[in-house]
Amino acid sequence: MRPFDEDALSAASGFSAAEREAVYHAIMTRRDVRSQFLPDPLPGDLVQRLLTAAHHAPSVGFMQPWNFILVKSATVRARVRDAFARANEEAALMFEGERRQAYRSLKLEGIVEAPLGICVTCDPTRSGSVVLGRTHNPRMDSYSTVCAIQNLWLAARAEGVGIGWVSIFHEGDLKSILGIPQHIEVIAWLCAGFVDRLYDEPELSVKGWRQRLPLDELVFHDGWGLNT
Repeated sequence: MRPFDEDALSAASGFSAAEREAVYHAIMTRRDVRSQFLPDPLPGDLVQRLLTAAHHAPSVGFMQPWNFILVKSATVRARVRDAFARANEEAALMFEGERRQAYRSLKLEGIVEAPLGICVTCDPTRSGSVVLGRTHNPRMDSYSTVCAIQNLWLAARAEGVGIGWVSIFHEGDLKSILGIPQHIEVIAWLCAGFVDRLYDEPELSVKGWRQRLPLDELVFHDGWGLNT
């Protein structure tokens, strides 16, 4: 450990009104993109900015457990799309009646349409077996990796890049396709590409699958279920 250095601290203040508005605009207009991808490749410097934003996410014990596998190969992305299709059919059978029909009508991925796939992983061994802050919650490394994904997602929105998170996979299929070691956890497959249009509201809301819950119903005070 290094001795505390007072010079390591700098003044903190709120953002300007314009900067604050930009942050909230990115948050409120971020969407899970499935079908609006343009075919144009993402420039390397832009991808580097997105990864840099992700890499500046908070992480428990500063362990930085993430890795990012960038997948441009059409052949590899086709194999991933096939793995999704198998799992997606299994998922459809978990719903009944009209709900199953509605599920099958939804487009839930853009794996081959998006020019770039990003597989985000978590290495639980990166800082050893005992990690500051993970001593009593072993999932904190996974949660940290999700923070990196959200950083990337918001930066992408600011850059005019659409991101779609595909979660309907058997993890073992992705590990086999990408050669990921067994002890590494797959957190997300992200589809990434330029978009020129986005839904005004989340797509699942627009298509009637679910609606946003009222925030007031989700906020308690000083204990579970307690309201003011």
